[in-house]
Amino acid sequence: MEVSKRFSLYVFLLCFLLPLNSKPTDSVSADVELLLGKIKASLQGNSQNLLLSSWNSSVPLCQWRGLKWVFSNGSILLCTDLSSPQWTNLSLSRDPSLHLFSLQLPSANLSGSLPRELGEFSMLQSLYLNINFLTGTVPLELGYSSSLSDIDLGSNLLNGVLPPSIWNLCDNLVSLRVHANSLFGSVPEPAVRNSSCKNLQFLDFGGNKFSGNFPEFVTQFGGLKELDLGSNMFSGPIPGDLGQLNLEKLNLSHNNFSGVLPVFGGSKFGVEAFEGNSPGLCGAPLKSCSGSSGLSPGAIAGIVIGLMTATVVLASLCIGYVQNKKKNSTEESEDEIEEEEEDEESGSGGGGGGGGDQGRLILFQGGEHLTLEDVLNATGQVLEKTSYGTVYKAKLSDGGTITLRLLKEGSCKDGSSCLPVVKQLGRIRHENLIPLRAFYQGKRGEKLLIYDHLPHRSLHDLLHEARAGKLVLNWARRHKIALGIARGLAYLHTGLETPITHGNVKSKNVLVDEFSVARLTEFGLDKLMIPTVADEMVAVAKIDGIKAPELQKMKKCSSRTDVYAFGILLLEILIGKKPGKTGRSGDFVDLPLMVKVAVLEETTLEVFDVEVLKGVRSAMEEGLVQALKLAMGCCAPVASVRPSMDEVVRQLEENRPRNRSTLYSPTETRSEIGTPF
Repeated sequence: MEVSKRFSLYVFLLCFLLPLNSKPTDSVSADVELLLGKIKASLQGNSQNLLLSSWNSSVPLCQWRGLKWVFSNGSILLCTDLSSPQWTNLSLSRDPSLHLFSLQLPSANLSGSLPRELGEFSMLQSLYLNINFLTGTVPLELGYSSSLSDIDLGSNLLNGVLPPSIWNLCDNLVSLRVHANSLFGSVPEPAVRNSSCKNLQFLDFGGNKFSGNFPEFVTQFGGLKELDLGSNMFSGPIPGDLGQLNLEKLNLSHNNFSGVLPVFGGSKFGVEAFEGNSPGLCGAPLKSCSGSSGLSPGAIAGIVIGLMTATVVLASLCIGYVQNKKKNSTEESEDEIEEEEEDEESGSGGGGGGGGDQGRLILFQGGEHLTLEDVLNATGQVLEKTSYGTVYKAKLSDGGTITLRLLKEGSCKDGSSCLPVVKQLGRIRHENLIPLRAFYQGKRGEKLLIYDHLPHRSLHDLLHEARAGKLVLNWARRHKIALGIARGLAYLHTGLETPITHGNVKSKNVLVDEFSVARLTEFGLDKLMIPTVADEMVAVAKIDGIKAPELQKMKKCSSRTDVYAFGILLLEILIGKKPGKTGRSGDFVDLPLMVKVAVLEETTLEVFDVEVLKGVRSAMEEGLVQALKLAMGCCAPVASVRPSMDEVVRQLEENRPRNRSTLYSPTETRSEIGTPF
């Protein structure tokens, strides 16, 4: 009876959330507002621009210079007929279904900088700002645009590095031109491996200060027709696969390329495409690569083919050796439970190249390169200490970096109980989970969990640490982070043959990269701990404000306690306040209670973090209210009432921010499990 009353009260409180969007809003095009605000001010800099002066609310949209418009249904606003009523229609700017389709202002004497807000136009396809005086960097947010297909920023004064997010546009991109600027550094690779940018036809990076090797990923752009990398500072060889592209125009001149030129069908490129490089660059149409040896092109080709064949054979042998070694390592590791087997096999390498009295290293996918000597000789820096272990950032002798979690002596189960859990954790691969690469167990019982070291910031730091230049966490970014966390948890709960609970879901255990991709760490660690240490972890969860009510009596974590902890985490993302005991005062912040009080006092909008509301026209339309209701549902006092993580993922996907653009890469647009990395 008491449970029924509490649930009824909970539903009653949530019903108060529904009127939040009932207040009428002024009907206006969000894109028009954005143009008149940030975009216009940024592009014209400190002086008034004649062309931009036409962007004025007292002027009909058809008379705004350099712009084309489209309605939400895809129909174009026709401004070709001067006698059309559109030319004098002032009310169009207040039509919320009207969106910016094209921004074309070449040679417009623009003198400002590229506004970050360009990525917020949901239907913008063409951006031509070439031959102006624009300064500053290419903003990261440009890659968040949801529909950009043609970009020309050539002949400006842009500098800095090209943001990797530019390749987020890959699916729609047809042309990308940044010719004749001062961009430097290496050309960043796409975040999505083997991205083909299937529609990309024109790529122009010429006339900048790019350096490093030839951006080899370009050879995967099968639809490319024109490529200009000329007048930069690239060096090294030109990949042979470039010759497989059906290029119509090519400019690699005035760099420092060397080696043998690829064979281009039909010899369609002249000397001008390759001149001004290292004297070591050879092959048609440049000088012959035979030099003074007198070897014919056929002989050279034979030598090259022979070397390539030998290389392939050698590589195959090496791969076979490594795979066999890995297989043997895995088989030996699984038999490690019995001590006499461990003694017999320790000399065979244990997967890590070490044996004897040094212990055993068990390798998992992605950790095959590690050896026992690598791990034991790594120099460590303490990152974090907990009641059950210490986390180190460890530098390997080859310069690589790993993260080591040394479990506290006496906190972990014995080898026979521990190994099956470790093996299960080692098989887990998902894009929103930090993978376990290796496990070390010493002769004296010491245990090390070995992960990749990812120099990403924790969600806790991003939300609560005050520092200059900190990434602004708007609602689109926070939604993507929350969805990534939910997908990782859903995979643990339902995507594995044997489900596993996380057991310690909190913002400190979420790493976030520059693309707002969230990755959970520390999942399943409670399964490795002895009961008393697992109880301590639950006690810490209470202090952190993430302990589910049923854990008061039942100490064992479950998928439903994970859901409760996720609900608290989602509230932390939305509200921007730390749950649990805070600061020197030791006051306890109850986030669900804050929401309930705000609902009763009809001040619900005030509960959101101010950064979340920036740029949000309607909390209901942007999915904020739905996310708050979902978080409260996850925090329901009765475990059986809480949604599953699969349901959480579904609701978050259905209520994405409208202006999320391509924060989401192609692999993130739908739920997928088992994505290895």
